[in-house]
Amino acid sequence: FHQGRTLIKRGGKSGGHVKQFRDSVRRFMQTEVGPQIERWREAGIVDREVYRKAGEQGLICTWAEPTYGGAGIDDFRFEQIIIEENVRFGDSGFYINLHSDLVAPYIAKLGSEQQQARFMPGIVSGETILAIAMTEPSTGSDLGGIRTSAREEEDHWVINGAKTYISNGILADLVVVVAKTDPQSRTGLGLFLLERGMDGFQRGRQLTKMGMKSQDTAELFFDNVKVPKTNVLGEPNRGFHYLTRFLEQERLVAAIGFMAAAQTAFDLTLEYVKERRAFGRPIGAFQNSRFKMAQMRAELDALQTYVDQCVLLFNAGKLSGEDAASAKLLTSELEGRVVDECVQLHGGAGYMDEYRISRLYTDARISRIYAGTSEIMREIIGRSLGLDERSLV
Repeated sequence: FHQGRTLIKRGGKSGGHVKQFRDSVRRFMQTEVGPQIERWREAGIVDREVYRKAGEQGLICTWAEPTYGGAGIDDFRFEQIIIEENVRFGDSGFYINLHSDLVAPYIAKLGSEQQQARFMPGIVSGETILAIAMTEPSTGSDLGGIRTSAREEEDHWVINGAKTYISNGILADLVVVVAKTDPQSRTGLGLFLLERGMDGFQRGRQLTKMGMKSQDTAELFFDNVKVPKTNVLGEPNRGFHYLTRFLEQERLVAAIGFMAAAQTAFDLTLEYVKERRAFGRPIGAFQNSRFKMAQMRAELDALQTYVDQCVLLFNAGKLSGEDAASAKLLTSELEGRVVDECVQLHGGAGYMDEYRISRLYTDARISRIYAGTSEIMREIIGRSLGLDERSLV
């Protein structure tokens, strides 16, 4: 598996530990996740037990404090390895990256000591599965257009509204819900911890998707849900600020996964073109195949280096919003091109779901949409160059 060679070399004295960790993660994915894929795809959801098993192996929130059961590893390369190995040998439906790297940090970094003590042990052990609910039926990337409301009462908040396309929507025991606390302000948002079983908190349909068949995606409904004030994350009117604060990490996590998927598609296709024969020779021996594979190899190596550098910048607390947007944009676009080219090189077999390249193709189409569309990424990068109406008028 080509991915991660540069990463391990850059590990310096810790390089051996990084490689050992990768090997252990790979064994877990191969034994506990990979064999379940077909069953999970048919069910449209993974087993809760896989989160608990991952927790037992120390693969959830490696960065979490030992007080809460974590390893306290202040090095995002270890989370990168988990994402990469899950893509290659596990399953896209096992959304461990959402749990560990997108939602848990909100609780760990914004939560009070009481909230952390109450929720983090279960999060790290895999007993408490997480989700975050931002998207609404009429609101995508425009967080200012959120309609789900939060009304303050004496000792609680009352949540009303609906969310859609929520990953882990069925499995989640704890959901970070984004709701409008100030109806007069587009940025007047709050973050609320809603727990399974709260009155008025209901799951809607489990949605059928083009790809990522085993990853549960659902609608959520809130009908006068009473949320204790002890379940508010941070200040109730600073949710917009909090969300933008965590976007760099979200987009970095996405970029890591996109590169891992593109690399996996490449590896599978390289093996295929060496074995598949046409006109008496392997199809990889034809100039078209060689040139296509060579172009992909060069692009993958170049962009993997950029993503690895972004991880190191993140470790140093220096990853900018523009770099994260660039990584997300370029990796999602490259993944789309690579999986498409790899399907073509597989020929008719590439269109069959029995070949993994078919599934990688359908899984990849969402990459240019979630965590901010490619169009939004270009807006962010363009504005950082001073190319917006306010700067130019």
